Amino acid sequence: MKNFVIPAVLTSLMSCGVAVAAELPASIKEKGEIVVAIMPNYPPMDFKDPATNKLTGLDYDLGNALAERLGVKIKWQETGFEQMINALTTERVDMVLSGMTDTAERQASVTFVDYFTSGPQFYTLQKNATTNEIIDLCGKKVGTSRRTTFPAEIAAWSKENCEAAGKPAINVIGTEGSADARAQLRQSRIDAAMQGSETLSYLKTQEKDMYKTVGQPISVQFTGLGVSKKKPELSEAVKVALQSMVDDGSYNAILKKWDLELGAIKDVTINAGK
Repeated sequence: MKNFVIPAVLTSLMSCGVAVAAELPASIKEKGEIVVAIMPNYPPMDFKDPATNKLTGLDYDLGNALAERLGVKIKWQETGFEQMINALTTERVDMVLSGMTDTAERQASVTFVDYFTSGPQFYTLQKNATTNEIIDLCGKKVGTSRRTTFPAEIAAWSKENCEAAGKPAINVIGTEGSADARAQLRQSRIDAAMQGSETLSYLKTQEKDMYKTVGQPISVQFTGLGVSKKKPELSEAVKVALQSMVDDGSYNAILKKWDLELGAIKDVTINAGK
């Protein structure tokens, strides 16, 4: 498909990259490299290709494209999710690009350049015939990663919809991650689980006839690329570069590759999460 790229478009993209690169922090321009934290355990956003054991996913493709647009090389650094914000604030990495939800709490330490929308969504095993609506989960065990905002969101939904209606509360089970939640679900240790809606279509293609979604996402969230608050020039440069990718269609091409067009944004924002 590269043969179909119009030279004029290439010229435009290259000039855009030079303009953005000029606004990068001096430390990044001098080394010509940006260090980005990622944890490859959240397909299709971030994971390792089973055939090659190499990084892949939406975030990986987007990060590589952004680095090229910024005129620098990218160095991916695998980092535990719970360590990512600390890695930013102590400047061990320049950015985090790993499916992190932009929240008001995290904004106290990190500036988010928002690049995707999604929402927490329940799912269960297809064989669980009595679980078809979210209200069916009242009084049941629901697992989700304790490192995310999902446990608190489930508890809030349960209070407003289960307990307020006189039904038993959802029993929230914190797990070590989404893979752990799925394992517990398959073992019938929990009745349902929750992940970001952006991951569930991919999950159902990988484990066919295993899972079904339950209801719609219970909220709308922004996924953001995290930058240290000490580096406002970097967050602004990334915003400009990403908006140029949205405008020329290259951003949407990456989302389409991963069947994630429903989460596309039209205007790049800073700290839009709540």
